[in-house]
Amino acid sequence: MHITANFDAGNIDIINLDDKNDIQLAIRPDVGEEFFQWFNFRLSGQIGEQYVLNIMNAGEASYLEGWENYQAVASYDRQHWFRLPTSYKEGKLTIVAELECENMQIAYFAPYSYERHQDLLAAVQTHPLVTLEHLGETLDKRDLTLVKIGGGDSNSDVNKRNIWITARQHPGETMAEWLVEGLLYSLLDSDNATGKQLLDKANFYIVPNMNPDGSVRGHLRTNAVGTNLNREWESPSLEKSPEVFHVINKMKETGVDLFYDVHGDEALPYVFLAGSQGTPSYSDRLAHLRDRFSDVLKLASADFQSEVGYEIDAPSTANMTVATNWVAEHFDCLANTLEMPFKDNDNLPDEEMGWSPERSAKLGEASLVAILAVVDDLR
Repeated sequence: MHITANFDAGNIDIINLDDKNDIQLAIRPDVGEEFFQWFNFRLSGQIGEQYVLNIMNAGEASYLEGWENYQAVASYDRQHWFRLPTSYKEGKLTIVAELECENMQIAYFAPYSYERHQDLLAAVQTHPLVTLEHLGETLDKRDLTLVKIGGGDSNSDVNKRNIWITARQHPGETMAEWLVEGLLYSLLDSDNATGKQLLDKANFYIVPNMNPDGSVRGHLRTNAVGTNLNREWESPSLEKSPEVFHVINKMKETGVDLFYDVHGDEALPYVFLAGSQGTPSYSDRLAHLRDRFSDVLKLASADFQSEVGYEIDAPSTANMTVATNWVAEHFDCLANTLEMPFKDNDNLPDEEMGWSPERSAKLGEASLVAILAVVDDLR
């Protein structure tokens, strides 16, 4: 028996491997030790044997409600991810794995690797409307890449809307990049009428991974120096949050008519939106746009709902360091945070898969329908 997390986005510390029925492990915290919940490791053992893995520090994790009714994901081929029997009791998360092959990868949610991120960028750049723009470097000297779709700078595009989509400010929320992958491929599909019409009406500026450093390091929520990027939008810096700093500079150059920030929620087993209702300049116009977007997304995807979500901020009480609030206020635009579950969608449960990369990608495609429903009214 062997366990390793020595690979891209890996995260686990080994405490004791002496007993296959009581393998003792611990999640390694993000830099700064403020956050941890993401795990991702490979178990090697004998086919037909059962292994009981206990994550001993689960009771100290960032979101304890995230363990309620949670099932870990696993894969033999790193393509198809399924759920494993998992329970949480007295501060310990227990995962039971019976091997059908010698090696099984086990994770908090299906990883979206840095290599796949590079493959996505390489694939979409072959489209004639796509330009890859280097916005700047992260603290670990990785590229922060913008996928720009459409002309944007020509006179013929002066009336087009500028739509910004960001994902993985919190690197452990890998479902966000799975969604962006589905959205990008649908948007660029010449047989997709929704995508074709949107590209006639809007320029898209998409950052598939806002936090490549945290992603590779196996962080849940922060970048290379322990900064939560989604609390940096009011005053980002090159020292702590260059990722946000560079994106804001580009946003100021292009303008923003719609902002869609994609995330995952550890606790709530639903898909939902969090808007900018608490910002000082929130208006009837933005409320109407948000309602329209939400209603159409509900029709486009039965996975989306609007009954369960975060408590809505009272007027003028929004946290302005959060991306959705800052962008909405600065550009007077429709801005939403989309949240997906790490667990399952309780409205449409799937016992084998739970919430999955495939469902995330389909929600990305459905999101285009909601964007099309509001695009003409964004200005």
